[in-house]
Amino acid sequence: MFHYFAVKFALAYILDFILGDPRWLYHPVVAIGKLINFLEKFLYKMKNKIVSGAILNLVTLSITFIVSLFLARAGYVVEIFFLYTTLATESLAEEGKKVYKILKSGDIEKAKKELSYLVSRDTNTLSVDKIIMSMVETIAENTVDGFVSPAFFAFVGSFLSMEILGKGVSLALPFAMTYKAINTLDSMVGYKNEKYIDFGKFSARVDDVANFIPARLTGLLFIPISSLLLGYDFKHSLKIFFRDRKKHASPNSGQSEAAYAGALGIQFGGKISYFGKDYEKEKIGDKVKEFDYEDIKKAIKILYMVSLIATLIFILSAIENSSLLIKFFNR
Repeated sequence: MFHYFAVKFALAYILDFILGDPRWLYHPVVAIGKLINFLEKFLYKMKNKIVSGAILNLVTLSITFIVSLFLARAGYVVEIFFLYTTLATESLAEEGKKVYKILKSGDIEKAKKELSYLVSRDTNTLSVDKIIMSMVETIAENTVDGFVSPAFFAFVGSFLSMEILGKGVSLALPFAMTYKAINTLDSMVGYKNEKYIDFGKFSARVDDVANFIPARLTGLLFIPISSLLLGYDFKHSLKIFFRDRKKHASPNSGQSEAAYAGALGIQFGGKISYFGKDYEKEKIGDKVKEFDYEDIKKAIKILYMVSLIATLIFILSAIENSSLLIKFFNR
């Protein structure tokens, strides 16, 4: 089963690289989002918001897992296609390229508007430096939940299977798709505002747990190696990772952001406005240089390299584990 995973995941990775997130595709995450909205209408009425939020999370994850099981059972083509939809390297890179091109054209207001679709911070008052910083931060953070985490869960799921209607089904797709549901729940209800502070608490914690290992693999291993191969500052990437990775409100986002900041010689943080209120975020990285447009392109290159390295490591690990198990059972 493991070597089958290697082939299936390699094809899914190639599809993501070629297709990205085409407009004609009704993305499964959209369906998950609609399910969350539907359930929220009923569950938010409950008096105990923490309990109702936990029910929302568990019901959404259960439905996603079960549906994904039957999709995986439908055959390799269907399984590979939906596995591809859990990966978002190319769509994230395209967003970065879009903002880069707009900034290069000199249309700052359009760049602010484009960025507003990607981040929750207020973008209308951002300077060019802050726009670049926000875009690179977005790439750094989403390197984990856009690619490494779903790839990691697909890899873990490939070690397990369930029998569905008399057929053994790999849990690679169900695990990866359920992770996407975890991430979607966090992005929709995991806010610390008045409405979701209690209702979204459980979803936010589940997302923290799910990203714990992938975030640290990314910051400690994948980004520094990518920096080394791309000719960026490998040593500084590791230095800033160990020094600044905990200087973030999220237990996971700082892992990849610190490694990116070190690799590129830039500094994240400072005064940022959210929903009309200013916050002073802790600074991550050393200000070796000022931000410039090319930092976005460099961040995209790291993103691509991380996805390639992670894919190779997961695939080779799957093949190696398959060989070891075969030897063990043939003794």
